[in-house]
Amino acid sequence: MLESVSELTYAIVLCEDMDLMKTFYRNLLPFPVVTESATSMSMDAGGVLLGLRLRDRDYDGRGGGSESPGVQLAFLVSPEDVETCHQQLVEHGIEILEPPTDQPRGHRTVYFSDPEGNVLEVYAEI
Repeated sequence: MLESVSELTYAIVLCEDMDLMKTFYRNLLPFPVVTESATSMSMDAGGVLLGLRLRDRDYDGRGGGSESPGVQLAFLVSPEDVETCHQQLVEHGIEILEPPTDQPRGHRTVYFSDPEGNVLEVYAEI
């Protein structure tokens, strides 16, 4: 169908509160900020840009979590780092949705959410 598409280069999280979300993602991830404006920010996530964009279009939906269009973001770490990441998240008061778990698909995961209810995952291949 879209045969000319060759790669995914950008993933965007739609946001209600840009300042809150910028602070959260800056503090959470070691990725450098590539661009930033009052209504957006993008970070170099190693081959893919991770973007934040203010919900300001009619088709963006409203609210976080299950009320809005959403994407689950997964961040790869080494197997021994899943526990370390979990502990760091807990220490910073970030809501854990599912503690470290070995999944049948061969991943060890920890699920958590950002301030607007988007699902985030740290995982390792095991």
